[in-house]
Amino acid sequence: MAEKITIGELHLSGCTGCLVTLADNYEGLFKLLDDYADLVYALTLVDVRHVPEMDVCLVEGSCCLDDKLSVEELKEAREKSKVLVAYGGCAAYGNITRFCRGGQWNQPGQEAFVPISEVVDVDLYIPSCPPCPQEVRNVAVMAYLLLKGNEEQKNLATAYLTPLMQLAQRGNEACGCDLMYDVINQGLCMGCGTCAGTCPVRAVTMEYGKPNVNRDQCIKCGACYAQCPRSWFNFDVMNNYEGIMDAIKGAMQ
Repeated sequence: MAEKITIGELHLSGCTGCLVTLADNYEGLFKLLDDYADLVYALTLVDVRHVPEMDVCLVEGSCCLDDKLSVEELKEAREKSKVLVAYGGCAAYGNITRFCRGGQWNQPGQEAFVPISEVVDVDLYIPSCPPCPQEVRNVAVMAYLLLKGNEEQKNLATAYLTPLMQLAQRGNEACGCDLMYDVINQGLCMGCGTCAGTCPVRAVTMEYGKPNVNRDQCIKCGACYAQCPRSWFNFDVMNNYEGIMDAIKGAMQ
């Protein structure tokens, strides 16, 4: 077996739900740590005070521009990681931290929260609030195969990670209108309703099995877009689906 990769988790302004999701892989997390990755940095899970060199850094939460330490740690993580991941809806689009305008009881002076790509370059997004445990596991395995696998495995990993990289290239702005343009108008909506369920201001409602967006009510937090399983739909993944799933299943056995 090839040498393991190193993974870290940088926690900025968020609810810690993404970190919980990482732990929710249960036995799968032990398999990842036994065979494929060393966890070298993570709040509460690793006793390391300073950001180390690492292959993959998962950044959870948005970045508060009023918090000098957060900005410096984010920039340091970018410098010291080969792959920087916006881990979850807050890191990718701001999500509910878009509400913050100062006056929070614990940090009343902090009022400017932005997606991390407004501060540093980001290589890929793992969307949703929080991402599902399986998605985190799959990205970890695919990152390992991309960095340490043979040519066939690298091609599968590239096919799997490409739509997540394209999300990062698309930018950090998303709202209900983007959901309409990129998903519903393209015939990709399957009417699951996760967009309506995740909208913090109830600007998205389900009508006749499809989302309807109240533009006046939308606060452009990106929560619906981050949660939509079809916002990063990619035919390359579908065409390689069986090979990708076989590679992940084989890795986790």
